[in-house]
Amino acid sequence: LKILNNVDGKNKERDYCILTLFLNCGLRLSELVGINISHIMDNDTLVVLGKGNKERTVYLNDACLKAIDAYLAVRKSPSDDSPDKNALFLSNRGKRISPKTVEHLVKKFITKAGLDPEKYSAHKLRHTAATLMYQYGDADVLVLKDILGHENLSTTEIYTHLVDEQRKTAIENNPL
Repeated sequence: LKILNNVDGKNKERDYCILTLFLNCGLRLSELVGINISHIMDNDTLVVLGKGNKERTVYLNDACLKAIDAYLAVRKSPSDDSPDKNALFLSNRGKRISPKTVEHLVKKFITKAGLDPEKYSAHKLRHTAATLMYQYGDADVLVLKDILGHENLSTTEIYTHLVDEQRKTAIENNPL
């Protein structure tokens, strides 16, 4: 939340939307930069192209939908002959935003939020989303596996171990 509250600048709607999608959907960086406007469906879903060119459907909550609407309201359309005209996220030059640019803006707002940019990254935001879904979203590990687009359950199970570690630490830190 601290990260989202610190978003500003001339691309604030775009940057806020990017961070919101990372934190709510657990997207990979490559999935986020690859989103086309046509991938956003009327039934509040988004189709992303994951690892191994596998398509998966991501459900968009109200926060995501509001952020997308706010960004689309100010998004400058590239020329009709641009190969990137359908890209959701555009750079200042009207091209599809690059992974490097996204990594830069994530680091910028992590720093503005007073967090350590060495500890947090675009990929760490994916982990944060997954952990929050597991802890607060009543998502069991199989549902989380599908949401994140993991091939193997063992990849997803790390989030259950993270929560177990947090529980153990909480008990160990009890002053009594």
